[in-house]
Amino acid sequence: MTVVVSICIIILAAAVIVGLVRVLTAKDLGSRAIVSDLMYFSAIGMLTMFGILVSSSIVLDAIFLSSMVGILATVALSRILTRGLR
Repeated sequence: MTVVVSICIIILAAAVIVGLVRVLTAKDLGSRAIVSDLMYFSAIGMLTMFGILVSSSIVLDAIFLSSMVGILATVALSRILTRGLR
């Protein structure tokens, strides 16, 4: 189980690194927003895998809270990018 979780953490870390490169090379704001959202939720996935490794309930609370903040940030950013039209 530990090996699988470690492999998942490595894959998610690679996704964050690739996303960071893509954010730096993207030309429009929409692409940057989407890729940064992918990076954020990949980081939450890494936190989830860490929670599985340590078997702690406090990590689960942090995951729920950060997921909710991430969704609200995505909605707020989309409202800013569309200038509140949709």
